[in-house]
Amino acid sequence: MLKVRLNCDAVQLATVRRNMSQNMLAMRIGISSGYISQLMCGTRYASPKVRQKILDIFTPLTFDDLFIIEDGKDG
Repeated sequence: MLKVRLNCDAVQLATVRRNMSQNMLAMRIGISSGYISQLMCGTRYASPKVRQKILDIFTPLTFDDLFIIEDGKDG
């Protein structure tokens, strides 16, 4: 199963360029600040709905700019 995580460096850079805090980003997406923190740390994976909201906020950045696809297989 493939999993999609945030490219934390790219998202942090994009928020700084838009003069936005991590909490402001969470509010604009409609998620908690704790959840965005988990996404940024890589302990949670973004759902398709959350990924789309992030893409909408950071247009013209693309999926490949903001996310990393991982193979979710163990071992």
